[in-house]
Amino acid sequence: MPRALLIANARLVNEGEEKHGDLLVVDGRIAKVGGQISHADAEVIDAAGRVLMPGMIDDQVHFREPGATHKADLATESRAAVAGGITSFMEMPNTNPQTTTLDAVEAKFALAAGRAWGNHAFYLGATNDNIDEIRRLGPNQTCGIKVFMGASTGSMLVDDPQTLEMIFRDAQTLIATHCEDTPTIQANEERFRAEYGDAIPMRFHPAIRSEEACWKSSSFAVGLARRHASRLHVLHLTTARELELFETGPIPGKRITAEACVHHLYFSEADYENRGTLIKCNPAIKTAADRDGLRAALAADRLDIIATDHAPHTLDEKGAASYFKQPAGLPLVQHALQMALELVHDGVMPLPQLVHKVTHAAAEMFGLVERGYLREGYWADLVLVDVERPQTVRREDVLYKCGWSPLEGDTLRSSIVATVVNGELKYRDGEFFGAANGQRLAFARR
Repeated sequence: MPRALLIANARLVNEGEEKHGDLLVVDGRIAKVGGQISHADAEVIDAAGRVLMPGMIDDQVHFREPGATHKADLATESRAAVAGGITSFMEMPNTNPQTTTLDAVEAKFALAAGRAWGNHAFYLGATNDNIDEIRRLGPNQTCGIKVFMGASTGSMLVDDPQTLEMIFRDAQTLIATHCEDTPTIQANEERFRAEYGDAIPMRFHPAIRSEEACWKSSSFAVGLARRHASRLHVLHLTTARELELFETGPIPGKRITAEACVHHLYFSEADYENRGTLIKCNPAIKTAADRDGLRAALAADRLDIIATDHAPHTLDEKGAASYFKQPAGLPLVQHALQMALELVHDGVMPLPQLVHKVTHAAAEMFGLVERGYLREGYWADLVLVDVERPQTVRREDVLYKCGWSPLEGDTLRSSIVATVVNGELKYRDGEFFGAANGQRLAFARR
């Protein structure tokens, strides 16, 4: 008998609209949306008027496997993501070994099989010497090519102008860039090292990873993309100045898109005083004016997507005495959708637009097959949200392998009630069900 799940009495938020009704899932896919639905054999969840929306699609995470599984892995972090309403993720290539060959991409898919709680894809990483692998990557094999156009680890910093020209000229698929200018950062580091030695106060992190460093790199990337008509997606913007590089309007009319991450929309440089290295990330959290500019750009459709850049480290690593040894990155996926929903509570944008930014936009931009919407025939990746039930973040509730959150003690004004992945209830009110059932994401791009 077909497996069926009926979510009744929901506030359905999808494709710019809100309506009250039911949603029926049969054999993993959405069978019917809207109105009153009956099904004799279905498991029933009474939504009690709560928001039912497509699960968040996170196009930027670091789950640390292989090579750094002492602080995260595909199973632990994807499970935390599902508890946070993220049903699909795209994982970055700066692992050990680095994901810089097509074989390494496929090896990651093999690692995720039967272990990832969410649907998944893995970026091919660019280096100064793997252009042949980049040329071999077809438009629909995976999510895209990641280019670190800024300080990174090992050989993943792509700083050879000739290589960058070839990547932007020859790539058959989307190019996603981390944009910071390394010479600018290095000059800033030396200036502060001369005054403070290795113990540079964390409040100077945004001065080191400065607006100018971001602008030089992002404007260079946009210039390359325009010259070669590349499909470019600029990751995690942090400055108001960079916004002028991007056009307003819907994604189908754009060859160049950009995103903001939840921590850059939530924190500002004032938070370094109390949170210190716990919010050290690259690119850096900057001024309140920058944060407000990013929020306004999302509302104006100048920025297209909200993501996380989830990047966990252990507390011991974060507590290193030297600024230069304190790693950059925050664990975020468990509370990212709730952080994004703060924009609705703050009046920055209405709920349907927020749903677009965290679900529809990524599905559209990456060309995901039958995901990201409440549509009949699509895979049932769903999240039930209570926008009227606050939640205070406590360390004892954190699900990341690293065991902490930069949000501890903060109260978020929405709660994740339940998450459905591929038609199966995986999480509800703090309890997990069954086993990991994430699938390889499929793409249909021309």
